[in-house]
Amino acid sequence: MDDWRKDRIRSALQGRNPTVLARLSSGFAVIGDTQFLPGYCVLLSDDPDADRLADLPRARRLAFLADLDLIGEAVQTVCARRDPEFRRVNYSVLGNLDPILHAHIHPRYGWEPPELLRGPVSHYPPAVARAVPLGPEHDPLGADLTAEILRLSADYDELARIPEDFPGL
Repeated sequence: MDDWRKDRIRSALQGRNPTVLARLSSGFAVIGDTQFLPGYCVLLSDDPDADRLADLPRARRLAFLADLDLIGEAVQTVCARRDPEFRRVNYSVLGNLDPILHAHIHPRYGWEPPELLRGPVSHYPPAVARAVPLGPEHDPLGADLTAEILRLSADYDELARIPEDFPGL
């Protein structure tokens, strides 16, 4: 196992995580280690001590959710452009295996097996989920995702700013 996988957040903060697509206001957009559903991404919080969304102050929670939305829009745009069978994006914040705050962004396609298409991605058999490890053949996809995330981020940065007098902060 590569050293960066042992601590994905700190390795991203140090510039050593090769899956990082872009730095966002609350963390890092990364391409998933497996690409059995092309375009699968993860949002990693930039706080290595955050285990769940509630561990962040409210403004940082909102920034995390805005970044999740940004990545989802980028995945939707890129995957729809690359594959006519793209259907939608699924989001999940689970944290059951990795005790770090992160969110999954899964594109969904019409070519998925019918018995799996209707359920969450977690219903895929482990052998299928590990069948397409991230590799150099995914570099063009990663480049497209990075370009779209960066294009969208200018708009999102402005929208994600919370006024100082926002109620509840």
